[in-house]
Amino acid sequence: MPVALITGASAGLGLALTRALAVQGWTLVIDARGEDALRRVAEETGAHAIAGDIADPAHRAELAAAAGPELDLLVNNASLLGPSPQPKLGGYPLDELAAVYRVDVFAPLALSQLVLPALIAAKGTIINVSSDAAVEAYEGWGGYGSAKAALDQLTAVLGVENPELAVYAFDPGDMRTAMHQRAFPGEDISDRPEPETVVPAFLRLLSGRVPSGRYQASKL
Repeated sequence: MPVALITGASAGLGLALTRALAVQGWTLVIDARGEDALRRVAEETGAHAIAGDIADPAHRAELAAAAGPELDLLVNNASLLGPSPQPKLGGYPLDELAAVYRVDVFAPLALSQLVLPALIAAKGTIINVSSDAAVEAYEGWGGYGSAKAALDQLTAVLGVENPELAVYAFDPGDMRTAMHQRAFPGEDISDRPEPETVVPAFLRLLSGRVPSGRYQASKL
């Protein structure tokens, strides 16, 4: 059975992807900060759950060890929005911006570095979950958006440097998630699609083995 490591798997898109791959028979290693929610996902899907902070090197090492010597898929989905409501860059607290970058940029790269030999052994796939805020200049999204833009560039270079792998930045578009709600406190986001609606596009990207690059769910 193929093996996948999915971060941020207790809710939102990470949970939807975990459920979909479990149905397909994948062996899953999943992580999230919330231990109780992650345990419930593990009970439902049979995944091996390791709770922790993806910005913690010891936690990343534990995930890499659990994934084993051959890894077919790494999904860097865990991310940090930053302050809510989103501040303009002119007043963005730099310590909080550093925290966003630790989770959204440095942690995905660090985890990719740890599991790269296992991915190469399996001729596997890396999918880094991006955002339209990485390419569009939205007021108040300078922190999260610039972090995702940096992740997009890391993804592109990893793909060039590792031609034996498929390395994708995946932009799911707007979704009705808790993180999206935090970005718009007090607003009604019920018009946004559920994360499950994005899963078919993700699976098409995963199965199609298209060239490494950046892909939008709406165009897959």
